[in-house]
Amino acid sequence: MSPAAWLLDLERSLAEDRGTESLAVGLVVLASVAGADVPVEPDDVRSAARRALLLLAAGGDPERGLDLHGRAVTAMADELRTVDRQLALEQGLVDLRFQAEGLPHASEAVHGLMHAPDVAWRAYAAGLLAEELGGVDDE
Repeated sequence: MSPAAWLLDLERSLAEDRGTESLAVGLVVLASVAGADVPVEPDDVRSAARRALLLLAAGGDPERGLDLHGRAVTAMADELRTVDRQLALEQGLVDLRFQAEGLPHASEAVHGLMHAPDVAWRAYAAGLLAEELGGVDDE
């Protein structure tokens, strides 16, 4: 089975740009895909995102990029984390590891997320927050 097109694109991106910003985006993408089956209610995400947006605004420019270690992402991650959700994300990473076989950069990133569950959870929360913030204009 060959890797999905998005995974091949991510592999190319990670291979071409070894910067920390590219890696952070890659981690968020991987955690978001791995977290597709995480049982989180949309209302819970919206509520946590509203509070995270207040933290972004209090910190200065709410339009700046999200930081995996920043207050907004950390607060959202802490608010949404439960044992069942964490376990679902970890299982998604295991599944994703097999899809990334043969792609050294993507495999390394997935492996890193598997061995750093806190970072994986923050990356997942950052993806949820980015999705919510992106959807603000759609309402």
